[in-house]
Amino acid sequence: MSGVSGRPGAGPSLVLIGGGHSHVEVLRRFGRHAIAGVELTVISPDRYTPYSGMLPGYVAGHYSWSDVHIDLARLARSARARFIQDGAKGLALRSRTVHCESGLAIDWDRLSINVGSTPRPEAPGAAGHAVAVKPIYRFNERWLALLERVRRAGGRLRIAVVGGGAGGVELLLAMQFRLRNECTALGQDADRLEFMLFSRGRHILPTHSPRVRLRFQRVLARRGIALYCDAAVTAVDESGLRTRDGQWHPADEVIWVTGASGPDWLRGSGLALDSLGFIQIRESLQTITDPDVFAAGDIASMVRHPREKAGVIAVRQGPPLAANLRRSLTGRPVRAWHPQRHWLALISTGDRYAVASRGSLGIGGRWLWHCKDWIDRRFMRRYRLPGDRTGSGPGT
Repeated sequence: MSGVSGRPGAGPSLVLIGGGHSHVEVLRRFGRHAIAGVELTVISPDRYTPYSGMLPGYVAGHYSWSDVHIDLARLARSARARFIQDGAKGLALRSRTVHCESGLAIDWDRLSINVGSTPRPEAPGAAGHAVAVKPIYRFNERWLALLERVRRAGGRLRIAVVGGGAGGVELLLAMQFRLRNECTALGQDADRLEFMLFSRGRHILPTHSPRVRLRFQRVLARRGIALYCDAAVTAVDESGLRTRDGQWHPADEVIWVTGASGPDWLRGSGLALDSLGFIQIRESLQTITDPDVFAAGDIASMVRHPREKAGVIAVRQGPPLAANLRRSLTGRPVRAWHPQRHWLALISTGDRYAVASRGSLGIGGRWLWHCKDWIDRRFMRRYRLPGDRTGSGPGT
């Protein structure tokens, strides 16, 4: 099966692979100001693209699923784009073709890739017995199953999160808050739930200040969460996990929030990748391999301005990506974009409380959670269309 994105005599074709935070902004801007004659196509395996910044709030029960995802198909239609629900499995630079998992082949004149990254459980057994937090829709399936398991079973349940960065800490605190509340609401003993956090490094939150780390260490201790630092996981099976010191830790559920890399299909694409499989790009967000191919978000690695993977970078790359795609398609020179070195991170603790982290700053408060909530909801409103479902109830 094959398909061609262009038509004889038609204008240039732009293909977007992935529905990440940068691409939803591209679609919004192209919907407001289309380029005459340009054929736009979006390829994504999922119609609904979740906003990762609201995932902990969803897990904690503060948001419904409909609150935290964008209807990519409807957003594509508003931009007069063709939406193809399919996954990319290959890229041919010479023939300017994207090969999809269904067998469909899509031709392009300009290409942009914003597919995010995926934690890769590299410890033996982890791929089969741990669940990665991304892609989020797959994690959500496991999360809903865990919720149901807690509701139906009354025995002891041990939950481990692997990854001591902000993502792992925030997710674990959200899970504990929600699951304990579920037990209490059902008249069950919430203390039957045990939670563990494993960090490869000597400290949790290694990219944040000692003040922020200390705050979260105290939160974890106060909530009875077992913290293991300098504890890289070396094996996982159905009964638990082993750390590099040889200790075995029983666990009924293992969530993996570390060790992300790019998808395997990029390795045969001909694009220059870094050691983790991320696409190397210039300040213009063009790949260093081909100026007609752009990349943004976690999948992209800026050669001259390396930064940690963070949703804020993907969000802020959206406007310059849209502008440079427009410039490239209309024959104008692209412009450089330089990411900021530091940004304010609002890290939630599950219970409508957040800590603000930037440089040496490390303050906390419920008002900061409400600030984060306001920022996140404002972001989502930008991509809501008439008729989109929203809700404010429990995460199920």
